Amino acid sequence: MKKFLRLLTGNGEGEKDTASAFYEELTIDVLARTLWGEARGEGNAGMEAVANVILNRVKVARDRGGHYWWGNNIISVCQKPYQFSCWNRSDPNYRKLQSISEKSDLYYATAVRIARRAVAGVLADSTNGATHYHAKTIAPAWAQGQSPNVQIGNHIFYTILEG
Repeated sequence: MKKFLRLLTGNGEGEKDTASAFYEELTIDVLARTLWGEARGEGNAGMEAVANVILNRVKVARDRGGHYWWGNNIISVCQKPYQFSCWNRSDPNYRKLQSISEKSDLYYATAVRIARRAVAGVLADSTNGATHYHAKTIAPAWAQGQSPNVQIGNHIFYTILEG
């Protein structure tokens, strides 16, 4: 939070740079919290794969003129209701997401590093373009009849594009 306050309380010069820096830090923060909430038990490879899904969804939206039902930027994709369960208010991880910090949790510090690489555009796509995933212990209806791209850890990844 201190990082955001420093960005907001600048001296008024370079307001565009300040706004861009603030938005980039907010994007990294939301992405890192999503990675931590969804895949902290999956190690680097698992968190990177979830980041790939989010980036692939943003790419699909941009390729379709900037509009798609799941959002068109990292923040809107991460926080689209019922897409990433860690952001659902009823999910046990939701409250934890609000208080986690790099100093208090090694997995979150790792998620922040992965999020920075993702936002910088230097994260290789280990999912072959996946836009969806689920834990291998469940069988969601949307996955029926779909061919998986890859399995990474305990998650199975798919590319599913409607319309």
